[in-house]
Amino acid sequence: MKKTILSIGLSLMMIVAFEAKSQITMPQPSPAAKVETTVGLTDVSINYFRPSVKGREIFGDGADYLQPYGTLWRAGANSGTVLEFSTDVVLAGNKIEAGKYLIFMVPGEEEWEFKLYSDLSIGGNVGNYDNSKEVMSVIQEVEELDEKVETLTYQISDISPDNTSANIHFRWENVSLKVPFEVSYDDMVMAQIERYTKVEPRNLITAANYYYTNDKDLKQALSWIDAYLATGNNSAQFWNLHLKAQILAKMGDKKEAKKVAEKSIELAKKNSSGDFGYVKRNQDLIDSL
Repeated sequence: MKKTILSIGLSLMMIVAFEAKSQITMPQPSPAAKVETTVGLTDVSINYFRPSVKGREIFGDGADYLQPYGTLWRAGANSGTVLEFSTDVVLAGNKIEAGKYLIFMVPGEEEWEFKLYSDLSIGGNVGNYDNSKEVMSVIQEVEELDEKVETLTYQISDISPDNTSANIHFRWENVSLKVPFEVSYDDMVMAQIERYTKVEPRNLITAANYYYTNDKDLKQALSWIDAYLATGNNSAQFWNLHLKAQILAKMGDKKEAKKVAEKSIELAKKNSSGDFGYVKRNQDLIDSL
């Protein structure tokens, strides 16, 4: 009897496995997509589904449009659009905690309402929208595009040179919507500097470079780089001598900066693998003094 039950069980498992492999897979009308990047030290991602225009009128005034003005929309297709931040951010002036949120929008002729929603379980079901779970709502101007965007597209665009801001960028049909956000990483970097420079001397260079680049305490930066260069044969690292020369120049000590830059040039020229451009970098620094 036990053998019979076992045999039946194995047969059922084989049937299920066969049926799973035998299913027909079709292209989805609104395929899944994901865009992700890092801004500062914040990981940002958008998971969404991409409907296409397919000759339809998408945004406009009245019931003839797929998404009429003034009506709540899931900002994508299928189960909606999920925006995730790995750290707290400021989104269009609103403080947003790290986490996952659904994006909803209310289109308008010149302005759209952009919303974040905390309960991911409703997916794209606008009928279950509960205002008490709305995290933020902001009015943003939209831009009319000259060329039609056939398939709905999200991007994380316009990352600032200092890595502190970017845009959530939506484009579909003839509409472009940008929602700006800001990140902060200084406190995190400073905490890492405090912790890791004590256990790994190589981090002194990273800390010194961060202070130099972000106009912090240059005396501290110089102290860190001197401590690093005084260890072992580190003083032969012409690339880090160049950083020290830059710090000294920024401090206004031109004489010492020139001296260190010249030493960096000397060592760079002797390097059998090449100078990696540091001869010119140092010469440019000396010329600027």
